Amino acid sequence: MTLKKKVADLVAEAEARIERLTPQQARDLADDPAVRFVDIRDVRELKREGTLPGALHAPRGMLEFWVDPDSPYHKADFASGQRFVLFCALGHRSALATAQLMDMGFGPVCDIEGGFKAWREAGGTVEKTQ
Repeated sequence: MTLKKKVADLVAEAEARIERLTPQQARDLADDPAVRFVDIRDVRELKREGTLPGALHAPRGMLEFWVDPDSPYHKADFASGQRFVLFCALGHRSALATAQLMDMGFGPVCDIEGGFKAWREAGGTVEKTQ
């Protein structure tokens, strides 16, 4: 498949549209029942870096499945009306996923500046995996 736009342009457009939270702003929302944290890192990253307690773990390669209206996860999670905060190891992937969710009508959606790495370095809660 030939892309009509360069990847860098797609990322720039996505980043211009989304709300980006600092790790501290995200931590301030950690106990808010109206906010749902979504971790879109892949399984290898989860095993290597740990997981987020209470987060919805939707691997980035499967994001379309999670938000599909026919998915069993759709009604319980993405149709809840909660605010979604996305984590990813690489911020541009999170930006693209965030923009995709916005295009599909989900919202409000935002991501964390610096992704999962910044969250962990700022002292955000992380659980080690086996």
